Amino acid sequence: MIVLALLEARPRHGYELARLIESQSENRVQFHVASLYPMLYRLERKRLVEGRWVEKAGERRRRFYRLTPAGRRALAAQRGAWREFVNALDALTGFSHA
Repeated sequence: MIVLALLEARPRHGYELARLIESQSENRVQFHVASLYPMLYRLERKRLVEGRWVEKAGERRRRFYRLTPAGRRALAAQRGAWREFVNALDALTGFSHA
């Protein structure tokens, strides 16, 4: 869900995704690029993201990933399931009222 959410706004490459995950979570969540790329490949095989190589002068080529329509639907479903899970935890623990 995290990777799909970060691709929602615009295409990104794997290293950028890893850095965003770390910075936006204040380093509480970390993804090593070595484990992130296999995840991106799986998402691509499931047609939730599409990747394309981009070459810029003076830079090495990078594979940018973007969310597909199926990926947007999957992200919406995952957000809904997560919301239900958090609401259930709150009902059980009263966490939000503490």
